[in-house]
Amino acid sequence: MKYHQVITLKNGIECCLRNGTECDGQAVLDNFHLAHGETDYLLSYPDENCFDAMQESQFLKEKSDSANEIEIVAVVNHVVVGTAGIEAVGKKYKIRHRAEFGISVAQEFWGLGIGQALTTACIECARAAGYIQLELNVVADNVRALSIYQKAGFVEFGRNPKGFHSRFTGFQEVVYMRLEL
Repeated sequence: MKYHQVITLKNGIECCLRNGTECDGQAVLDNFHLAHGETDYLLSYPDENCFDAMQESQFLKEKSDSANEIEIVAVVNHVVVGTAGIEAVGKKYKIRHRAEFGISVAQEFWGLGIGQALTTACIECARAAGYIQLELNVVADNVRALSIYQKAGFVEFGRNPKGFHSRFTGFQEVVYMRLEL
């Protein structure tokens, strides 16, 4: 899928939201390590990443060439500061109407509107791809993310009190959310 939009952040700086390309492999990998090291709300820790820059480039190429999946990068001053994407839950008939949404933004850029813009962009892409339902998981304590998702129309459909096991705080409750497109 292809996506491209330039937005103005709350601090007046421009941010380009576009599909990640093969050339972005190292920059996306660097952002992954940064963002996953700054918060305990994401699915994994930096040391659990199994991709190198070449594999990340290949992943981005596959998403760019895909008709129904995408990885969007948020770029500020030529630096990738966030990523978000949609991925099919599966190809089988019974589940091919569903997609999963994931997002991360470097902490330095929290509160500027990037998370909301990436969420909106992924919702638009999911609709364009023909999905009927977009799903996500979020740590219950992540009130900023919950607020963004609720404003975008996501609704809670369940919770797992031991959904994540944090290295730092023990078990974290995970909220399951969905959006009908």
